[in-house]
Parts: sequence; C-alpha cells; structure tokens
Amino acid sequence: MVRRLLLLLFLLVAAPLAAQPTPLRIVAVGDLHGDYAAWIDIARNAGLVDAVNRWTGGRTVLVQTGDITDRGPDSLKIIRHLMALNGEARRAGGRVIVLLGNHEAMQVTGDYRYVTPGEYAAFADRQSKARRDAAFDANAKAIIAFYHQRDPSLSPKAIRAEWIATNPLGKVEYVAAWSPAGELGRWAASLPAAAKVGDTLFVHGGISANYALVPLVEINRRARVAMQAGDASDAAIINDQMGPLWYRGLVTRAGEAAAGRPKIEAEIDGALLGHGVKRMVIGHTPEIKGIAIRHSGKLIQIDTGISRHYGGKLGWLEILGDRLIPHAAVRSVK
Repeated sequence: MVRRLLLLLFLLVAAPLAAQPTPLRIVAVGDLHGDYAAWIDIARNAGLVDAVNRWTGGRTVLVQTGDITDRGPDSLKIIRHLMALNGEARRAGGRVIVLLGNHEAMQVTGDYRYVTPGEYAAFADRQSKARRDAAFDANAKAIIAFYHQRDPSLSPKAIRAEWIATNPLGKVEYVAAWSPAGELGRWAASLPAAAKVGDTLFVHGGISANYALVPLVEINRRARVAMQAGDASDAAIINDQMGPLWYRGLVTRAGEAAAGRPKIEAEIDGALLGHGVKRMVIGHTPEIKGIAIRHSGKLIQIDTGISRHYGGKLGWLEILGDRLIPHAAVRSVK
C-alpha cells in the first residue's frame, strides 16, 4: 500500500515534466503592430498562406504572441485575417493560436495612447458622422463639465469643435468594438495569456518568478476575468508589470527593481520547471537585429520590430522538434 502511494505521488510530481506531444511544425510570429503587409510577407515566406492569403500550412501550428494593435493602421485587417485562418487551419489539421498582448489589453481598458488614425478610420462608414454627433449630444453635459475643469471660459461651441477634433470618424465605433462587451473586446478576452505547445511555452511578455508556480489554466482564467471586466487596476494580471503581458525581466533588468529577485538564468529555469517545458518563446521586448536565441535555447525573443513603425526585420521562428530555426522574410512594402 505504501509503495503504491509513493508511486502515485511520484507520478503526480513527474506528470507536469512529462514530454508533451509536439506538432510536426510550429511557426511563431511576434508583435505585428498594425502592419498587415509585413504580416503577409511573413505568412507567405513561412508557407502558411498562398497568393490569395488562404491557409496552406497544413498541420502547422501558428502561434502569434500578441500586440497586433497600435502603432500601425491595419490591426483590424490582421485580426480579421487571423480569424479566417483559424477556421481554415483547423479544417487542414493545423491550428492558429493568438496570444493576448498588453496592447490588446490596453484597448479593452480604454488606453488608446498608441492608436493610429488609420486604426480609427478602419471602423468608419457612412453613418460614422451621425454616430459621433449622437455620442456628443448624449453626453454633452458631462463633456462640457470635463472641459470646463480645464478652462471655464470655453463656450459649448468651442468645446464641441475641440471634442470633434479629438474624436475622428471611426473612433466611436472603435471604442465600442474594443469595449469588454464589444466584438473585439470579447475576442481579446477569449485569447490565452500563455499557451503550451509541445515542450514550448509561449507568452507575450514573459513568466516571472511570481507566476512560475501558477498553473497556466489559472493564469488564463485570471486574464479572461480581468478582460471581461475591463479591469484597469494595477493589481489585475493584465496590468501587472510582473505579469505575463508586461514582464521584461527575462531579457533585461534595466529600469526595474532587481533587489531580492533571482538572477535571469535562475528565473528562466524556475519558470520552465514550474510549467514543465524546455523553452519559452516571448514577444514584447524588441530585438531589431532578428530572432534572438538566448540561454542555450531556453529563451527565444521573436519581437523583431516587424512593424514599419520600428523598421526591424521580418523575423519568424520555426520549431521542428528540438530544432529552433530563425528566419527572416523580405519586406515587400518599404
């Protein structure tokens, strides 16, 4: 009886470390930040899509590590394409996994600092002016009071003109779509904050020591709940600087309080052990020179500054078993 209990305990402890079934081919792509042309260049170079941008990846698993939005005009176009590829890939025996990035979380919590005019314009239609006018009229009292806090001398007409100037056509629809109850807000809430595919853990920012022993299912549950609530508090996992969407400490400790924290190598080892994987693939922290394989292949940076905003390389990572193969595509639009 004792022997059986000891065996059971051994199996329970060893289970998370057991080898996971690994797909024949994994393709990982980092932050796209609204550059659809760059995304298509990568997808074609990786053999994921054909000349009309339909799935040709077969049983490949595509992992995009988040931050599709902000800094470029075509985030909606990329999202729509990835949505379409998800169904096409499944029918072919493949998968498309899109992770939640901090910039998707920012949209849902109302942080539009890095939204470009083109992203708003993508939502505009013939009714946008009427919707914008209606939005002002419905909230005129509150808007006027807000502007008067800054300058009590402003007339209602001047306030309206200033508000219109800061709310371009399409913004009303954009804000509605990205609200927790909106189409894109609900889509973003459905995305995992971290995903394990075979022996590889994929996460946007990184897994800090704070989350090394938190099961992935719990990490993703917390992120989903916070997204559904549009939780903008610092305590929410989607805003936590040590959390999976924001953490940069596996790459650099610059600007962070490192006192009392494990060394980077030890922190990586702890995260890998805690989640039963061999390596971690991250985006979020740009490496303009290209895919960076660090710490003997235990940490791979795939944010290569893909968007024209950064002007980096069109990098993508291919994983074949234990082989890590960095690639770079040619940029068709300069």
